[in-house]
Amino acid sequence: MQSSVNWALLGLIIERPSYAYALAQRFERTYGDALSLSSVSHAYAALGTLKDRGLIEELPGTRTGRQPKPHYRATARGLEDYHAWLIGQVAEERKRQKVFLLQLTALTRDPEQAMKIVEDYEQACLGETCTTLIATGDEDAPDGALALQARLIAEEKRLAVGAKIAWARYARSELKALANGRAGGLAGERAPNQ
Repeated sequence: MQSSVNWALLGLIIERPSYAYALAQRFERTYGDALSLSSVSHAYAALGTLKDRGLIEELPGTRTGRQPKPHYRATARGLEDYHAWLIGQVAEERKRQKVFLLQLTALTRDPEQAMKIVEDYEQACLGETCTTLIATGDEDAPDGALALQARLIAEEKRLAVGAKIAWARYARSELKALANGRAGGLAGERAPNQ
């Protein structure tokens, strides 16, 4: 299953069993502009996919009343697969970063152009620190869950941006050395202890 929306909806169901329309509303409040549903019907389709894959199940007794609203909960398999998917995101992020770096190093014959990209990269990272997550709030969220979410996101962002800026400074110094002809040996070769 490749859909980030489906995985996000599964996470919301793991957090708290719910029915489709309420999940769509929670999705919008939780993910804002970071991830979007094309429509409420997207949530219904995603629930069908999750159910077909055995990741969620309908809670018994929730199809009663004039307008039944079946509620869904995660299965044990759903919890296991969600865990594996979350961990897999780390590898995907590293792959995207590696592709960026490999594409950047294609410019080693033109270090000035590469430095410009690194400067723009650094500016984009600095711009990221200026944006803040504004929690709109999920009135049904467990006490302290929104505050914890905001703290975890803020700290991860602070650390990640700091590391990216440190890398940009390192890359810029290496590219300047290359541009000035001070890089020893072939471009990119370094002594083993450096």
